[in-house]
Amino acid sequence: MKPNTSLVTEEITLNMGPQHPSTHGVYRAVLTLDGEKVVGVENVIGYLHRGIEKLAEDRTYTQFIPYTDRLDYLAAMLNNLGYVQAVEKLMGIEVPERAEYLRIIMAELSRIASHYVMLASMALDLSGWTAWFIPFRDRERILDLFEMVCGSRLTLSYMRIGGVAADIPPEFVPALKSFLAELPRGLEEFNGLITNNEIFKARCQGVGRIDLETALAYGITGPNLRACGLPFDLRKVKPYGIYDRFDFEVPVRHNGDTYDRFVIRVLEIEQSARIIEQALRDLPEGPIMAKVPRVIKPPQGEVYHQIEGAKGILGFYVVSDGSSKPYRIHIHSPSFVNLGAFPVMAKGGTIQDAVATLASIDIVLGEVDR
Repeated sequence: MKPNTSLVTEEITLNMGPQHPSTHGVYRAVLTLDGEKVVGVENVIGYLHRGIEKLAEDRTYTQFIPYTDRLDYLAAMLNNLGYVQAVEKLMGIEVPERAEYLRIIMAELSRIASHYVMLASMALDLSGWTAWFIPFRDRERILDLFEMVCGSRLTLSYMRIGGVAADIPPEFVPALKSFLAELPRGLEEFNGLITNNEIFKARCQGVGRIDLETALAYGITGPNLRACGLPFDLRKVKPYGIYDRFDFEVPVRHNGDTYDRFVIRVLEIEQSARIIEQALRDLPEGPIMAKVPRVIKPPQGEVYHQIEGAKGILGFYVVSDGSSKPYRIHIHSPSFVNLGAFPVMAKGGTIQDAVATLASIDIVLGEVDR
């Protein structure tokens, strides 16, 4: 008899990143492969470590605000909001009504802008070159609005302890109304091109699945958790600021796969626009800043405050020793937590599935390697 000449395979290790576009530049996934099949994943971070939490100890409370922009730099307003509200809670500051409404408008615009980048980037990661331009086209209009109020388009530093840095200019409201009026048409165009595309669905449906129990065990929050079927949103279950005044829904999907994580962002953009419309309708006149000391010195103590960020629960733990600088700040970053479940999601799929799965988690390395 002839000897058995069947092919014997052995596992290989492949570095995905940090040069791969899907790894956002400074993250490496070490894939263990059996042919095209992923049998293991190791997350490797640390290429971007900035020491932001340590830098806070040598900055005043106000000086630290711009550093929060550099965490999730795609949703800077939300980072601003979480931090200043934590300090306000520590000091017992009551924010003026007009400032509260302006904060809601800016925070939800920031959420929409962040989701636009996720949708565009995931489409591009799956070779959807044309689809990349639609969300970025519409996001530019949000950045125009941000530029009107604070002069910046990415790192914004608009929130202040006690209110906001400046009132909106006269041209802001008409521009915002125009954007909201045309937003549905942009989403319809994108859905027709990508979301409902049968090739895109084939690449994403059933890929990178994670069940609700496992998602909770890994501490996943935000859109990635709601894609598993749990309608948990801090704006609803534990409202902060004035979110309890607004009527909106918490979108959920139930498959916990790459496609549902994508679609959930589309649905959340619609709800954020709904919140902004109500805030704009009810926007009161009045001051935009509370009366706060010229030098911020919270009383000795500690506080933890969390908000619903664009990528999940964003928390700030602030410790004060009574001086003008924080004794300690720790940031609970949703991207860091959500990334921890990537090995579970990617295992069992192919290399191509791993790329799509990572894109659907929507991480930003600014808050992974904070």
